[in-house]
Amino acid sequence: MGREPVERRRQSRGEVAFCAVVGVMAFLVVGALPGAVVGVVVFAGALGVIRRREPSRLRRERDRVAADLPLAADLMVACLRAGQPITGAVDVTVEAIGGPLGERLAWVSGQLRLGASPEDAWQALADERSLAPLARAMSRAALSGAPVADVLTRLSDDSRQAARAASSAAARRVGVQAVAPLGLCFLPAFVCLGIIPVVASLASDVLLP
Repeated sequence: MGREPVERRRQSRGEVAFCAVVGVMAFLVVGALPGAVVGVVVFAGALGVIRRREPSRLRRERDRVAADLPLAADLMVACLRAGQPITGAVDVTVEAIGGPLGERLAWVSGQLRLGASPEDAWQALADERSLAPLARAMSRAALSGAPVADVLTRLSDDSRQAARAASSAAARRVGVQAVAPLGLCFLPAFVCLGIIPVVASLASDVLLP
């Protein structure tokens, strides 16, 4: 399966403004000409970090694939236990699931019908992080001859546990991200009221007789 071209991410005005604020604060902390250099470097670094962030469309697509994977595995297990071949189980799952996961499973089903080896067809999904567990499990089952239904049942359980762990981690990150803007609001006041008076006092003690 061909990989999609990497989407070039454009920064919004709000993101550029945020990077500029970070650069200005770095300039205020260091001051003078070195502060200007540090401010430019910090601005460019922050902009580079934002530019490398995953586009929101791809992130939403990956999250949906991860959310649909346990249900897709359960559906394939039910079809296999009912006597369907693997291609029939995949086709039923594609119709029921749809979305980005359905598209990828439809591609695998097409490859299997064209005569591709099962391990190669499933392994083609391994490049996507959210589908790598499915690709590894199905490839191992094809190579070892293990019952596919049992393999998919374990995959479904593991995927649900991983989803619960990811939800807990996301909830913890929300707390940290909620505090960060508050810290940025107080940083300029801290610089003006805490650092600048101290530096000015030290400078007066050094420069004045």
